[in-house]
Amino acid sequence: MCGIVGVIGNPQTKDILLHGLDKLEYRGYDSAGIFLADGKTNHLVKSKGKIQNLKDKLTEEINGTMGIGHTRWATHGVPSETNAHPHTSESGRFVLVHNGVIENFDELKTNFLAEDTFIGETDTEIAVHLVAYFAEKEGMTTKKAFRRALKEIKGSYAFALIDSEDSKTIYVAKNKSPLLIGLGEGFNVICSDAMAMLTQTDRFVEINDGELVFVHADGIQIEDQAGHEITREAFVTQLDASDTEKGMYPFYMLKEIDEQPAVLRRLAQTYVTEDGQTTIDDALLTHMSQSDRIYVVACGTSYNAGWATKHAIETMTGIPVELHVSSEVGYRLPMLSKHPFFIFLTQSGETADSRQVLVKVNELNLPALTITNVAGSTLSREATYTLLLHAGPEIAVASTKAYTAQVTLMNLLGKALGMKLDRQEARDFDIVHELGLAANAMDTIINEKEVIDQAMAQLLETTRNAFYIGRGADYYVAMEAALKLKEISYIQTEGFAAGELKHGTIALIEEGTPVFGLITDTLTGPHTRGNLKEVESRGANTFVIASEALAKESDQLVMANVHEFLTPLVTVVPTQLIAYYASLHRGYDVDKPRNLAKAVTVE
Repeated sequence: MCGIVGVIGNPQTKDILLHGLDKLEYRGYDSAGIFLADGKTNHLVKSKGKIQNLKDKLTEEINGTMGIGHTRWATHGVPSETNAHPHTSESGRFVLVHNGVIENFDELKTNFLAEDTFIGETDTEIAVHLVAYFAEKEGMTTKKAFRRALKEIKGSYAFALIDSEDSKTIYVAKNKSPLLIGLGEGFNVICSDAMAMLTQTDRFVEINDGELVFVHADGIQIEDQAGHEITREAFVTQLDASDTEKGMYPFYMLKEIDEQPAVLRRLAQTYVTEDGQTTIDDALLTHMSQSDRIYVVACGTSYNAGWATKHAIETMTGIPVELHVSSEVGYRLPMLSKHPFFIFLTQSGETADSRQVLVKVNELNLPALTITNVAGSTLSREATYTLLLHAGPEIAVASTKAYTAQVTLMNLLGKALGMKLDRQEARDFDIVHELGLAANAMDTIINEKEVIDQAMAQLLETTRNAFYIGRGADYYVAMEAALKLKEISYIQTEGFAAGELKHGTIALIEEGTPVFGLITDTLTGPHTRGNLKEVESRGANTFVIASEALAKESDQLVMANVHEFLTPLVTVVPTQLIAYYASLHRGYDVDKPRNLAKAVTVE
């Protein structure tokens, strides 16, 4: 989603802002812009398209000691230079960048701004005009005008505001959208993602919803909605700037696929001691052991990870598990059991739809666990408990290592909870040993990139659609595999339970249709082979990914056998590579697929 950066008190502000915008490219954007000031002169520069287009417009004399920058992902108004941020008030005095969606923008325009002239079509322009209305027409100070505008605005927002008559302050506020303050030496920064400012500082201060922050070169001041000052300590981020670089890889996605075996090993070392004891908080396990149903809430890839681990958790704990899509359950909570426990699966920890559910869960005073890759994220702070994925920064829009980290950690949690409940199924699962085998199996597949590359050049370079089929855990991986292929190669792809083909889907099979079959389940593998024969007889081109125990000589890709709970970790890797090479052969940007954003921070 959109990205915000800001700097105050540094003569290198322009370069810092541009570097920060570069680091936020992964979130998805269609335009970019910056505003720079030095107390004497102001510069507003915007462009449609790539950040390089913005850089090309910045001449040497354009600079400043304070500024704000933005990458936009269109919600209100088409992608254009006019609609790009930052936006200004009618007088030009106030300049604003904004992430989120203002729900009552029409009402604000009618009630306060009927006489104003607007340049673009965005809700953000209405917000900056509203601040100017209270400051210039009602005579309020900038601080009071900003606070008054926030009382009128309904929706999600992260704002960074500059009054061009005040070179000593950037005004900041947030509601439902992420924003951090970074503490530098003699200067301070603002960012919607810590990765944008890692070259400047590793010390950040969190902002809670409803708070106002006044950022100066020599410090910050935080106030609640009533104007009471709040003191909050900075935290040191665990991110390493070197982790966000591609190195020798052509794309982040390929780098992140290759990092997956190491993620498994890191999680095993983090959550299991050398003598086999779990490091997962006993208070969390006690709380979960008292529940009678686990509700997993997630979106997209995280939702698929939940399905891929449902059977393992139920088997090891004896507790039923339900899966719910955040964007649906946020408006209609399911009928809850007597002692529910919620797990929120989220890579970023900022997913707006998931947070909407967590707010309701907290209102009901129910326990919740957030499993996320980002320490200090909103869902992490607001849940009862947090477990971190330790996957390292994931830059490519298409999630790979975050998915495998989620599947791994859910298994580690299931094992620990099962041991707490004294379940034989948990005792029998030597998870550290089995994760080692799974990591080795993943390494083997990763080393077969060329085979997959060559096969996809033949199978997917020109096709319009494709299918993945499987049963049991293979069906859940098929769902994730289809999502990966469609989101970066734009091939219309669906993942189906193989047994459902005869109930309608087989009508879509025609001559040359690619069908990928996943076969790792001993119980249902032979049935999936039968379904593959059915589509072959109707002209499909099939590609079979099978475990050694169930493989046939004609199968295109054979994987090492791993524990049934961990097969999704291994099976998903070739499907990630299939998506990667299909996208390459079709000439697309693997890391930045069209219309998509990395973190969905609006509902």
